[in-house]
Amino acid sequence: MARYLEAKCRLCRREGEKLYLKGGKCYSDKCPIERRPYAPGMHGQNRRSKVSDYGLQLREKQKVKRIYGLQEKQFRSYFKDADRMPGVTGLNLLQLIESRLDNVVYRMGLASSRTEARQIVRHNLVKLNGHVANIPSIRVPLGARLELADAAKEHLRVNAAAEAAGSRGTAEWMDVDLPSRQGTFRELPARDQLDAGIREQLIVELYSK
Repeated sequence: MARYLEAKCRLCRREGEKLYLKGGKCYSDKCPIERRPYAPGMHGQNRRSKVSDYGLQLREKQKVKRIYGLQEKQFRSYFKDADRMPGVTGLNLLQLIESRLDNVVYRMGLASSRTEARQIVRHNLVKLNGHVANIPSIRVPLGARLELADAAKEHLRVNAAAEAAGSRGTAEWMDVDLPSRQGTFRELPARDQLDAGIREQLIVELYSK
């Protein structure tokens, strides 16, 4: 699968807001968007202020894809599944993405970023209901129990992430035991528990054309 290998901070600057793609760096004064709050490139400071409705919809889709580290084909597939489900399509979309294994590991505070969580999963360091799970896109069922393998529990980066999560807090819809590096995916998040800056209705409008 294709991966974005360039500087992730450029993505935040392109969207004009923090997407929290670099873990602890995003919470420090080293975050580039604090010093250069404009799009990257030689014309970054001279962008047109007028954006069309389509432009707003496209930017919102790109922003959410970048937050969760998804490619277009994956994202469109999630949207199609969300559209077929009962309920509000936009919320269904966010809940489906939040249920991904790599995202659940990140939300539990066992990784400082979703990229780091994906790496932990791919290295066979996560157990889902007692069995090793190494596919980041696995949809975690409600009530599932996750834990890190013994080999990962003493990793410096895991410990740093857990310490940071202990001070900032973990997702409200999960039961997490940070000292033992495990937790339970208790329920799907409600809309008010997710990022208020995401305007999922714009994405629905974009794909509904």
